[in-house]
Amino acid sequence: MKKYYEDREYLNKVYDILENDEFQKMEHIMHHEGNRLEHSIRVSYHSYQLAKLFRLDTNKVARAALLHDFFLEDNQNATKKEKAYTLIYHPEYALENAKKYFELSSLEEDIIVSHMFPVVLNKVPKYLESWIVSIVDKLVGSYEFIQEYQKLCKVKFRNSYVLLALFISKMV
Repeated sequence: MKKYYEDREYLNKVYDILENDEFQKMEHIMHHEGNRLEHSIRVSYHSYQLAKLFRLDTNKVARAALLHDFFLEDNQNATKKEKAYTLIYHPEYALENAKKYFELSSLEEDIIVSHMFPVVLNKVPKYLESWIVSIVDKLVGSYEFIQEYQKLCKVKFRNSYVLLALFISKMV
């Protein structure tokens, strides 16, 4: 994840978001193996790299992917029902919060609100950029889950990416 610090082009696109006081509060909210801020940066940076590869709108992808989980509720101690509710509705919370602090295009709004597809079936991504962020979010989340699982089980895998590939191959 540290690689994004060295990418000036990326940082120029998202600097104002990273410096926003409300956005910075996500650093204190647990998410997978780290915190929600780290997760959002991973999703943003990897989505940005793919958008760059496919010659898509890197600016909007980087920014919207960074904001995709921009909600400040911490549901670590929530009931299963509350966690399920948050899982389904957090894209709308994130969009509402992002609009309070940043001006968003319709593309950026779609990226944020549709990033949980297919978990949320009625929010199908409309743009290729939205599909990229949605897929990257699932891959990053799976990777973070594996990192957390390794710690919980005290199992060390030589290469977490191999485990992630095995996990995905079992799902397909």
